[in-house]
Amino acid sequence: MIAKVRTFVDNNRRLTVQETVNDCGISVGSFDAILTDDLHMKCVCVKYVLCLLTDDQREQRHTIARDLFEHSCEDMLFRKNIVTGDESRVYGYDPATKQQSSQWKGPMSPRPKMGRQVRSKTKVMLLAFFDSEGIIHHKYASDRQTINKEFYMEVLQHLRESVCRKRPEKWRDGNWILHHDNAPAHTSHLVQLFLAKHSTTQLQQLPYSPDLTLCDFFLFPRLKKVLKGNRFEATEDIKRNSAKALLDIPKDEFTKCFQQ
Repeated sequence: MIAKVRTFVDNNRRLTVQETVNDCGISVGSFDAILTDDLHMKCVCVKYVLCLLTDDQREQRHTIARDLFEHSCEDMLFRKNIVTGDESRVYGYDPATKQQSSQWKGPMSPRPKMGRQVRSKTKVMLLAFFDSEGIIHHKYASDRQTINKEFYMEVLQHLRESVCRKRPEKWRDGNWILHHDNAPAHTSHLVQLFLAKHSTTQLQQLPYSPDLTLCDFFLFPRLKKVLKGNRFEATEDIKRNSAKALLDIPKDEFTKCFQQ
């Protein structure tokens, strides 16, 4: 009976208890005992992820990740030459997390309550680029501006000017490497022609791999954590406070980010 239950569950992991009991001809108690005591199984909800990689994408991820790791180990300047960036929305009000809303309470006092909050409709689009030393360039898109290829090409032109001004050694040697994700505006033919025209080397981004996009796991979460729970009425207030939060991040945090 244990083998029979295992076969039923292996053939269809989404069978309900009643369906399996009817097919196997056993009681619910026996079925539960077999699952927990003999097969050591339990019913869990699926974990939603951004995308399930195909075999080709897995192979590509493995190849690129191995090359990045080897470059990082062999060339001590490799990580220092990377300039990475992305865009994200910054809201006028972003509710604080449960941890940020924690309060001390006595043994007899009730648990504190708070009404559920939602993000405000007032927001701006922030584009930020940085290296292991800190922020190199940041820009805010206008209210109705979409991040299309034409706009992104203008941003890259301003980025080049910022690299020339703030990182003269990188500009002089011409060894800085641009890293961004695979968003349509970033990979468009127009942008690729612009980068090729100016001999800008790009670091290959793995498909559907936010764990290797430094803005996603370091910069934007850190920035928004500082701003959460604060209310800004105007877009200028959002820009001023978010820019201050960006520039207040210590240099050693950027270095640690690239190391991770």
